Amino acid sequence: MFLALAFAFQMGVLPDKWLSGGPNCAEIPDWQVHAYNEDLLILRQSGCVHYEKPFLYLLFGKERAMLLDTGAGNPGTAAIIEKLRRKMPVIVVHSHGHGDHVAGDAELKTLPGVTVMAAGYAETIDLSERKIEALPIPGHDAKSVAFYDERTGILLTGDSLYPGRLCVDDFPAFVTSMNRLLEFTESRPVSHVLGTHIEQARTPFVDYVVRTTYQPAEHSLELGRAHLVELVRELELMSGKPERKALRDFTIYPRPPRNFANGSTATP
Repeated sequence: MFLALAFAFQMGVLPDKWLSGGPNCAEIPDWQVHAYNEDLLILRQSGCVHYEKPFLYLLFGKERAMLLDTGAGNPGTAAIIEKLRRKMPVIVVHSHGHGDHVAGDAELKTLPGVTVMAAGYAETIDLSERKIEALPIPGHDAKSVAFYDERTGILLTGDSLYPGRLCVDDFPAFVTSMNRLLEFTESRPVSHVLGTHIEQARTPFVDYVVRTTYQPAEHSLELGRAHLVELVRELELMSGKPERKALRDFTIYPRPPRNFANGSTATP
């Protein structure tokens, strides 16, 4: 079944290297825009604008588009989305509610034809001839949501699974969510798992220091379903006792609840 569905995927290409933020900020655009394919654009905010350097995803259907997340700090998201939206109406959703993923909400609300949903919105989104499934996965944040694109097989996991520090504020909820996400993918082929940051270096078990803007030797953005399997296994081995553990491509990072008013999700 998976083989037949895989041939129906709209395939795409990811870059060998992303811009992060430097070494010369004068040469780095505020946004890097990469066309995975004709109907999926991946945006990365420059580390020269905000050290979190979040990734945003703009997916196009036949009649409307979906934007996942809106950037950090003072992102200028409305201007770049206005250039890219192909005059389509846009529904804006969020991977979760932390400041570095919702900072562009207010400016996007000023654009005609753009509907900004509250963080935590988790319903199937019909873009016309393209459906995006949503699955609540609280743990990193109470409003965390994963999105699955049936057209490309891409699973968008926000800050819950990506090459970096997987900060967990509600450990029991996170364990339940990752098990639910793994079960969700058992009946859906996954081409890539794409999160919203890169903090890991290409060197295994090593991540960049918090607030690093320039990451010349960073890990690739894409992970795979095998990383989700690995995460679930390591969580199970903890037997309900959270511990910080560095793995080859990411770090499990339990922590007490914090105040995210400063827009940071990565500060230990």
